[in-house]
Amino acid sequence: MRWWMILSAGMLGMAMVAGFASAQQPQTPAPPDTARFGNPTGTARKYQNFLYGVLKTVNKDEMVLEKTKFGIDQTFKFERKTKFIHDGKPSAWDKLKAGDKVWVDVHKDKKTGDLIAKRVVTGVDVVTMP
Repeated sequence: MRWWMILSAGMLGMAMVAGFASAQQPQTPAPPDTARFGNPTGTARKYQNFLYGVLKTVNKDEMVLEKTKFGIDQTFKFERKTKFIHDGKPSAWDKLKAGDKVWVDVHKDKKTGDLIAKRVVTGVDVVTMP
């Protein structure tokens, strides 16, 4: 009988410890629903392969960004197929101005090593990009 009481007291103690441990799990706050580009989780996925920078200079052939992840001014060349998007709508290179914050979809030319801008996004993105 004594053996049974010790065993049941031990089982009851383990059940109480497990209950307290599961009750004290930290609660994570819900992410905010709004941000500059809409839902922040959607934005992160949408622009994760883009480079961010602040426009220093721009002309019809290229643009120079500062404050990029490279830590130095970086030049990106334009090609005929480069798309410019401002506030979710098609735009053009001549609408860009120094100081604009831009996100650039880039690929590197294998022959020359130049960084080519495939897509340049500025402003508030209100349309989902393909």
